[in-house]
Amino acid sequence: MERAELEKYITESFGADAEHPWESKPEYAVFRHGGNAKWFAVAMTVPKRVLGLKDEGNIDIVNLKCDYVLISSLASQKGIFPAYHMNKVHWISVALDGSVDAATVKWLLDVSYDLTAPKIKKTR
Repeated sequence: MERAELEKYITESFGADAEHPWESKPEYAVFRHGGNAKWFAVAMTVPKRVLGLKDEGNIDIVNLKCDYVLISSLASQKGIFPAYHMNKVHWISVALDGSVDAATVKWLLDVSYDLTAPKIKKTR
């Protein structure tokens, strides 16, 4: 999945439009949960070296919240990395260069969206 497809999928599936909160990084896009405005996805273009890749140049990624139990098994897959610039216990970075199939990216988006949903308070 490429970045344009990702952003279109997020808008259509979750009703979340891209926000660009950093003036110095206009290519960074934040997507917030409609129920509580928490971030569930952050799309960025970063140098490949920050992900530990040896190639030169930049890569589009999306940071997604993830269950910590899943992170260790996902991190061994091609195109999935410890989160860039986020808490690595609860977030992952997913390459948007086709190395992760679209179905997996969509599933991880669903997981992230669910994990950032408003908590239901129990009544006594």
